[in-house]
Formats: sequence, C-alpha cells, structure tokens
Amino acid sequence: MQKKTIIYREMTPDDFTQVIRLATHVHGEGYMDQTSALKWFNQGIKNNINSHFVAYDEDILVGFRITFSPLQWQLDQWCTPEDWPSEQASVCYFKCNTVDEHYRGYGIGSKLLTLSIDAVKQQGAKAGVSHLWMQSPGNSAVKYFTKCGGVLITKHPDRWNELSKQGYMCPVCNNDCHCSAAEMLISFDQDA
Repeated sequence: MQKKTIIYREMTPDDFTQVIRLATHVHGEGYMDQTSALKWFNQGIKNNINSHFVAYDEDILVGFRITFSPLQWQLDQWCTPEDWPSEQASVCYFKCNTVDEHYRGYGIGSKLLTLSIDAVKQQGAKAGVSHLWMQSPGNSAVKYFTKCGGVLITKHPDRWNELSKQGYMCPVCNNDCHCSAAEMLISFDQDA
C-alpha cells in the first residue's frame, strides 16, 4: 500500500458513527453503541482537555483512541492497583485503540497513543493502564503496547466473558468469550 497522509485530530461526537462502525468491525458486535460512545467520550474530558483522538485518510476514519481521564473511570475486579507504581488518582485508562486492518503497520496506533498521553499528562496523569486483548492476531495488541513502554502487571483469563453473556460478540469466541487480558501500565515520567 502506498504511504498515506493521515490527519489526526481530537475526537468529537460527530465522529461517533464512524467510530462505532470501525469498533464493531474490529472488536465485534455489541462492543460500542451511541450510548457507550457518549459515556466513554465524557470520561475523557477533564479541565477542558480532550484525551480522545481520531485518524482520517481524507474523509474515512482509519483509527481512533479512547482514553479515560484520571479519576473518571472505575476500578473493577480486573484492576490490581496495589501493583501499580502510581496512585490510582493519577492513572488514566486506555480504553481502546483501534486501527483499520488495511492501515496497520504505519504507526497510526502509536501516534494516537502519543497524542492521548500528551493530553492526559496535561490533565495530571502520571501513568496509564489498559487491558490488552491477548487473542488479537499474533498477540499484536500486547506487542504494540510493550513497544510503546507498557509493562505487564498481570494476566486476567476470561476478561470479557460476562460482557459476552450480555450481548458482546467476541470476534474469536462469539457469545461465550474466554479471551484473556494482559493488564499493562505505561509510566509517563521515567523518573517516577
């Protein structure tokens, strides 16, 4: 594929239709809808700083990053903050990084992550945690996050099983997901 000129900018609600379409294609039916898109979007706005970004090739969405601001997301049983090097109050949550399969390998995911990190640092974040899909093709999600500085905290088997019973259709397991998540963290300040 010929090198494309990708335009990066902050996500707005006007992007939701294309974001949901790409999320459904990559992550499976039921991953995101208009209600969750708006909720997630609001969780990434803090101090008038937007931590979500999109990547476009002309008018076609080819990637997006959703990141929750510090103190604007809830811990659950899949989080182990006692093993994090930063206090929960200064940790953002990297909810989703999605790139169209035809645009992978061009640094789009890394650029979206960098833009989000710059934004959440302005919001006061010192680190960011995420749950990476270990069954992604070639375990590419974990490899990508590791390359960007992510450190494995722990592995969580059956991370999305309950969601699959509520309508989420995993692209690997359908409606009985047994995929594992790698809880990983990136520290933004190397001196911390």
